[in-house]
Amino acid sequence: MQTPRSQYEGMCQRAATDGKAIRDVLDRVGDKWSLLVIGTLSGGALRFTELQRHIPGVSQRMLTLTLRQLERDGLLTRTAFAEVPPRVEYELTSIGRTLIEPSVALASWAIANHPDIEIARAAYDAR
Repeated sequence: MQTPRSQYEGMCQRAATDGKAIRDVLDRVGDKWSLLVIGTLSGGALRFTELQRHIPGVSQRMLTLTLRQLERDGLLTRTAFAEVPPRVEYELTSIGRTLIEPSVALASWAIANHPDIEIARAAYDAR
């Protein structure tokens, strides 16, 4: 095995399972809606419609799919209350809450660097 060129590459090379773990998690949180859901739920539990109102552009279908995947991964819980009308709330788990800080850091990086990325894209496309 070659000497890793970076700390990240080294983590991926430690064991086949480490690389798979990184890809699995990045696949989940790197989709279009997961980090927005996590960031929105960082303020506490919300019902589906409240959550949808806080995430502009997300369709009911995509929010449903995203919530199911995040629940499946153990990042949030879905609690159904036996009331009329039925009430369901979503809340981050302890593992899900550990994603808040890295999510905010990534979002801050994206906002700070997006103008330069747009300039680079335009220059590339002009070639």
